[in-house]
Amino acid sequence: MNRNQGKIVIGMIVAGLIILLGKLGFFSFVGHAFWPLLILLPGIMLQLFYFSRSIPSYLLVPAGILTVYGVLFFLCNTWGWWLMDYLWPLLITGIALGLYEYYAMSPFRVDGRIGIAAILLGLLSAVLLLISILGSALLYIIAILLVVSVGWIFFTQNGYKRPRL
Repeated sequence: MNRNQGKIVIGMIVAGLIILLGKLGFFSFVGHAFWPLLILLPGIMLQLFYFSRSIPSYLLVPAGILTVYGVLFFLCNTWGWWLMDYLWPLLITGIALGLYEYYAMSPFRVDGRIGIAAILLGLLSAVLLLISILGSALLYIIAILLVVSVGWIFFTQNGYKRPRL
């Protein structure tokens, strides 16, 4: 058997293995389980390329967005898409992170409004995530805090004197 025949045999074995794995559902499982990596890996790669100084800093915006979205989709794909009912504010976090990375890491002077917008988006995302996770329990927490704070104000005023028994 010459060299070319050996390569043909190896190619046929590899093709047969690929067809067999496809028929057994391996590629379907891998595609279903790991598709969020198609979003996560470009985000990580963009960040690595920036830190190796081979791409401009404005590409940190999509890098942050893709990284957060990839992690979020990977979590939901692994543990169930019902998590998106509670974790949807993290979509805003991706935008906030991308903008903040651009603002903080850019070697050029970047408009400060970008940093402020990133921080405000991050705070909005945190508040919405808290509301999303706590749901109706948040109303009870607010009510208890209001009662306690009014009571504290009422009983700590200088003019208030306790009645004698």
